[in-house]
Amino acid sequence: MLDDVKHIILILSGKGGVGKSTVSTQLALTLKERGFKVGLLDIDLCGPSIPYLLQLEGKDVHQADGGWVPVYTDDKQNFAVMSIGFLLNSRNSAVVWRGPKKTAMVKQFLTDVCWGDLDYLIIDTPPGTSDEHITVMENLKTVKCDGAILVTTPQQVSIEDVRKEITFCKKTGIHILGLIENMSGFVCPHCTECTNIFSKGGGESLAELAKIPFLGTLPIDPRVGQLLGKTCVKELPDSPSAKTFNGIVDRLVVT
Repeated sequence: MLDDVKHIILILSGKGGVGKSTVSTQLALTLKERGFKVGLLDIDLCGPSIPYLLQLEGKDVHQADGGWVPVYTDDKQNFAVMSIGFLLNSRNSAVVWRGPKKTAMVKQFLTDVCWGDLDYLIIDTPPGTSDEHITVMENLKTVKCDGAILVTTPQQVSIEDVRKEITFCKKTGIHILGLIENMSGFVCPHCTECTNIFSKGGGESLAELAKIPFLGTLPIDPRVGQLLGKTCVKELPDSPSAKTFNGIVDRLVVT
């Protein structure tokens, strides 16, 4: 099912609440804005937020002869999305599964979804280094995975958890494409001035220490949080977030 996917990128984080799903969504939308055919796979089984972020809640996943057909955001079928959120009755439904059942679900997402001919597949993973991550790596051994983008916040506790994520990548042979420091400052929605409400620079220092690329910073911007289903590079082209996502895509396209 992944044979016709040219590039596969994992989005990883050491802990939850760092904005990993928002980064995944905006990165995928930015790639689509550049004219690429993009898929977004949400394997965060216990916290699937991609359907909400893309305003696709209530959409149905259909079964075809070749497997599951993902949800498309437009008639041109340039943006395909798959998430367990499409299989649940409501946003409040809880996935209460043990490890083996979650592993089987992730494997099915990776082997039974009819992605078709894609330029990029972005995989939004759950936080940490758990069964889901190991299953992903085992099922991607036979296809080319470009690597992983790590997401952290400036706080020390998040930086420490991302260190573990870097170790996980090195042990499993995942190439690290770079590190993003999210929630680096707060952009006032009225004057657009950026104020550091947390510490700053921890992500960049860690990237330098671990000798991995630093992809940039993303501030807390309420305007970006309101762009459900829309891309900041189009709606807010002059915002710090738009500049960072454009810069990341520039680097991905070159490599």
